[in-house]
Amino acid sequence: MRERAFAVIGDRVIDSRFLDLFAGTGAIGLEALSRGAQSVVFVERHRSAACLIEKNSAAFDLGSDRAELLVRPAVVAVGQLAARGESFDIAWADPPFDIWREGLEVVTELFEVGLLKSGALACLECPANADVAGSLPAELEIVRDLAGSASRVVMIEKIEG
Repeated sequence: MRERAFAVIGDRVIDSRFLDLFAGTGAIGLEALSRGAQSVVFVERHRSAACLIEKNSAAFDLGSDRAELLVRPAVVAVGQLAARGESFDIAWADPPFDIWREGLEVVTELFEVGLLKSGALACLECPANADVAGSLPAELEIVRDLAGSASRVVMIEKIEG
């Protein structure tokens, strides 16, 4: 699914500021860097997973200007990043499937607080049967929906206007 999603995102990744939420091992953010992202902020609440991100990032010899790790819940990180005046071109949220709605709430918050501006893209990895469209605020729209067998990646943008 990741390979397919990155094929769809394509050149948007090049020189982008990428936000990897619910980062787990950091595989998504590292993939973005390998495809030309300028920088990645990894957000992971679990210390054990964050240690894996640190280890995996070290293998790529990434400087602090290219990779940052925030060990805290995604919703907390969103508030802190917004307070710092950050913005991102692409955000990827891959919450555990039993809390996919929390991932959608965080994606919505990214647009509300300005971390994702008009033209930015949010990708939510969620269960195949998740009702994302029925849970989106009116100002956000699904621009692509990549369905797999058990999961899907829903790509969301803010409606211009």
